[in-house]
Amino acid sequence: MHSRIPPQSEQEPAMSGADDVNGLDDELAAVGEDEFAAVGEDELAAVVDGARRRAVRDGDRQIDTAHLLHSLLERDAEVRAAFGDGARIARLLGYLVQRSIGYGLRWQSAVEGSAPGSPTVTRAADGTGGQPGECFSPLAAVAMARTRARATGRGAAGTHGLDLLAALVADPRARAVEVLGRAGVDARELLERIGERVRDASCASAAFECAPGGDLAR
Repeated sequence: MHSRIPPQSEQEPAMSGADDVNGLDDELAAVGEDEFAAVGEDELAAVVDGARRRAVRDGDRQIDTAHLLHSLLERDAEVRAAFGDGARIARLLGYLVQRSIGYGLRWQSAVEGSAPGSPTVTRAADGTGGQPGECFSPLAAVAMARTRARATGRGAAGTHGLDLLAALVADPRARAVEVLGRAGVDARELLERIGERVRDASCASAAFECAPGGDLAR
């Protein structure tokens, strides 16, 4: 994905309370609607397209973090591996499928991550925001920006599924985190596992010797 979003730290912000909206406001102001160019040739393009189709089927105008999580789980084996237990993945996917006939109905009348004075519509790809699936929710928009920032921070050529997964579960206000909790997955523990897998991959590919604890040493 290509974007004019200013560089950000790869470290995820601390998970905050549901009433802590200042950080989201600041990040939304930095992202802005015009920061999201069309998703081109990128590893996550298929994930975003899948999330958009789910939003359309569910009649949701915005692509939220739960849509992205569902699409990511279906398409990325590395992401599924981060969850470890196959039964846990099956339970999570089963819960995500129930969205359109159960808990997700109450989400249709609300905007994920909205806060007083915050933008409530952010374009997704080349959509205008007027039809189902044509815009990101505020939290999903920030997650996409964080995904690119993580990849940029480690000097990667493109974004990977684990980048997006980490961004999706970093904020407890995200619908993705709510779904994880209902499926019995602890978001903090998942973030730790993602970090370990990313460090292991970095050690394996870097021209350095990996020191104990996962740190890189010359």
